[in-house]
Amino acid sequence: MRCVELLAPAKKLDCGRAAIDCGADAVYIGAPRFGARVNAGNTLDDIAALVEYGHRYWARIYVTVNTLLHDAELADAAKLIAHLYAMGVDGVILQDMGLLECDLPPVPLIASTQVHNASPEKVAFLEKVGFQRVILARELDLDQLCAIRRACNVELECFVHGALCVGYSGQCYMSYALGGRSGNRGSCAQPCRKSYTVLDQQGNIVQPSRHWLSLHDLNLSAHLRSLLDVGITSFKVEGRLKDRAYVSNVVAAYRAQLDPLLKEMGLRKSSSGLSTPGFLPDLDKTFNRGYTTYFLQGKRERVGFPDTPKMKGSYLGEVVEVDRWGVTLDTKEEMHPGDGVCFFDGEGRLCGTTINVVNGVTLVPEKWTGLKKGIVLYRNHDHVFMTQLRKCRPSRRIPIQIAVQEREEGIFLEAQDIEGAQVALFVDTMLEPAKKAQQALDSLQRQLKKTGDTEFQCTDVVVNWDCPRFFPLAVVNQLRRTLLETLRKKREENRPVIRGGVKKNDEPYPETPLDFYGNVLNQRAREFYQRHGVAQIEPAAESGLDLTGRKIMTSRYCLRHQLGLCAKEAGESATPLVLCDDEGHRLEARFICSRCEMEIYLQS
Repeated sequence: MRCVELLAPAKKLDCGRAAIDCGADAVYIGAPRFGARVNAGNTLDDIAALVEYGHRYWARIYVTVNTLLHDAELADAAKLIAHLYAMGVDGVILQDMGLLECDLPPVPLIASTQVHNASPEKVAFLEKVGFQRVILARELDLDQLCAIRRACNVELECFVHGALCVGYSGQCYMSYALGGRSGNRGSCAQPCRKSYTVLDQQGNIVQPSRHWLSLHDLNLSAHLRSLLDVGITSFKVEGRLKDRAYVSNVVAAYRAQLDPLLKEMGLRKSSSGLSTPGFLPDLDKTFNRGYTTYFLQGKRERVGFPDTPKMKGSYLGEVVEVDRWGVTLDTKEEMHPGDGVCFFDGEGRLCGTTINVVNGVTLVPEKWTGLKKGIVLYRNHDHVFMTQLRKCRPSRRIPIQIAVQEREEGIFLEAQDIEGAQVALFVDTMLEPAKKAQQALDSLQRQLKKTGDTEFQCTDVVVNWDCPRFFPLAVVNQLRRTLLETLRKKREENRPVIRGGVKKNDEPYPETPLDFYGNVLNQRAREFYQRHGVAQIEPAAESGLDLTGRKIMTSRYCLRHQLGLCAKEAGESATPLVLCDDEGHRLEARFICSRCEMEIYLQS
């Protein structure tokens, strides 16, 4: 039976535990150093705690060590990976190929999306040099995913939900070029979320200042069957900077979507246990910029979200009156005190306030500035939902059955979990016959079912004895605790563990020569590519390259298409556009219509 994984992000330990409780089969979390989100690092102690917790449910824990590394950092990174392996992590996510030239333990290697895994040849190469999983580029459509699946046997991880980078991951140098903060070093300043004025080549304004490089968020929840048909191994939720509420809501929503599909298609989830989130998930209620399926079905929609990089929320209603009693809306939506609302003012700026009082369709806001007739309000904070989400206590339990068996050699307690793991415990205590048989049976079953705050849930207690016995309360409680601890150890023995490791060979790299887009920042990475047949290698941008006049981003998103100016559809040649920010930076957008790509160049 093929296993399928729902993979969740964790900024911190509590997020990771919440993700597992809400149904995640695996969690990825940042290491203390060298992660592609510099503000999402975690201590080794916290990672060890998450590993211990996750492994109870056979959930896997992956750790990100996916920045480009300077020569002086390689030894520390390799030592860190050795520590992670020793504490039992299930995989390490890497970007820098220099690490494959180091002495690494046999931990499963996962190729970060920063490696730009977008072609069958690239993914097949990564499999041959030792990667056991490849995180695919977000921009791929179903046909491209199928082609990659046919070319390899490696595990394929696919993003299904969360924020989208406008540029190809690992191939964007915009933040570094404009401010010296490298996304490949974990410090992206997100200049793509800033506002830009669009100019033509003569300097005329084509579009006023808006967030023209900011995209909707990804949501493939309605397309999971198609991805399962392709053969995707892991469904990944983006968001290592998101909070516990976001992670819990999204994981619970996708778990609810996936489980019926897995059952219908004869597949199974890769972890163990049944989750009860304690709330009804709703993807629209936590942070999002509106949703897109991106290019999964081909280029059919406008994926940009130029209004704001923040959460606009759902439509609430139009203001029909503002007076001293409050703000009256034309709406059928139920509002609550504590709800957050927002609107766009006359300058197109997003403004927001909190509702203090609600009287039917009239609300009293905390701030009145800008609210007038005709304004459209959106709800970007549902107070009732978020309160419920904050107060809920999600749980995850492993169903077990306990049996009391009387044999010739004595009485045994046996436990069996849902995966078939069995343990038995001999009762070597002298037990007197019970004076009240039914009362003794009821008491024994009731006490054995009390699994407390363990990961287990006893669904049934079967008692098979010739003579009813009296179990003292203290005795049965101690037997139960010992039995559950024995079962926990047995489950750990049975937990599927995958070993990995680098494969040193001279398999030809599918791209040659390499310009700075190859992200070769250290000597070990250079040696790796040379061993695989690459003779000409330009150092990475982070080595100090002057990027003026050079391409700093490639994107499948097309600004012309977003503006309704697609030259390819009109049968015209695509003239470049210029993006100018408030600080005077000028970026030239060039359009490669034959590939439906946009390239961004840094102007002098």
